[in-house]
Amino acid sequence: MCDLETFKLDLKALKQGKTPLQYVLDDSFFEAIDAPEIKKGKVNVELNAVRNNDLFELNFDIEGSVNIPCDLCLDDMEQPINTKDRLIVRFGEEYSEDDELVTLEEDPGVLDLSWFVYEFIALNIPIKHVHAPGKCNPDMIEMLDAHAANRSGHEDEEEVIDPRWMKLKEIKKQY
Repeated sequence: MCDLETFKLDLKALKQGKTPLQYVLDDSFFEAIDAPEIKKGKVNVELNAVRNNDLFELNFDIEGSVNIPCDLCLDDMEQPINTKDRLIVRFGEEYSEDDELVTLEEDPGVLDLSWFVYEFIALNIPIKHVHAPGKCNPDMIEMLDAHAANRSGHEDEEEVIDPRWMKLKEIKKQY
């Protein structure tokens, strides 16, 4: 089981200037964070934290791959992840998030990065994710084709028309 405590960054303990950090995410990370969309993956996260007094710039370079279900056949597929993201953090009265600006209470001054990292990864996944052509589960594709044929097979049958439309057609013929 992944210890999400390692993703808690004590900003007050950071020295002035640049501090590089690295994280390796695996299946246990996605399980521990109870991710709704991603259950497995192997992702490397390089974080460069730059402190300038009480303002922090966190630059994330995230690369790897995650396993997500194919929209077409529902089998797992590997989705490459490659993204660069940034957070600006400052101390303030109460916690708030606004786009890439995070305001954090100075006491305790600890920022949990785990959900931010997960969101960066999830936002890098395309809306439509399907296997490359020919790579989907052939049994599932066969079932989909059979169901699609059944749904469109009503063309041969006589079309049932709502009686209200028939009345309108009759009125239209009169003019």
